[in-house]
Amino acid sequence: MTTPLILLIDDDAIVRELFTDLIGHAGYRVLTAGDGRTGLQMAEQASPELVVLDVMMPGMDGWEVTRELRGVSQVPIIMLTAKDEEVDKLHGFRLGVDDFVTKPFSFAELTARIGAVLARTLRNLPPANCITSGDLTIDFKERHVTVNGRPVELTPTEYRLLETLARHARHTVSTEQLLLDAWGPVYAGDAEQVKHFVWTLRKKIETDPGAPKHVLTERGFGYRFE
Repeated sequence: MTTPLILLIDDDAIVRELFTDLIGHAGYRVLTAGDGRTGLQMAEQASPELVVLDVMMPGMDGWEVTRELRGVSQVPIIMLTAKDEEVDKLHGFRLGVDDFVTKPFSFAELTARIGAVLARTLRNLPPANCITSGDLTIDFKERHVTVNGRPVELTPTEYRLLETLARHARHTVSTEQLLLDAWGPVYAGDAEQVKHFVWTLRKKIETDPGAPKHVLTERGFGYRFE
């Protein structure tokens, strides 16, 4: 599975630098542009999986970039805005924006929003039947997991957790998204559930659960399947 490419269009050089470092650390490939016109050219050339776009930019602002993007692409868009007004969000949704993050924001929140929007997008793609990572093989069709060719007995929750991570391999899935996909909305906010089942899952699929190679922790963000 190809690592998702995220394009940031923002005129703030510090934001671009932090974005490249922190979003890249979360497991994504990153491109950045300092103005709307350059961003549109990059989007056309690189075909990113998601665009993060600042509203307030000199010259071509985020609204105009969104209109031009939507004329040629359905790429998911997360808008960065200094305002938290309903009228702005309604305007953005009408243009085709997928989500909003209000400045100032934490990169943990932005990473979680990126993961959530990508997860919704990936649900519309044909699922893979099987994935192999080193000694671990997951057969999604049969809901069957093996390590070194030997079957591994997982509880339903452990399997849903592993499947959610594996279907988004190589990029971080937030704890909130794992709760939603593997447990459902009834457990929203119960992060200890995720921590407990990650540990029990690691004991079954990792050679050394204390130094995992498949299910990795991204502190402050969530978990990633390698």
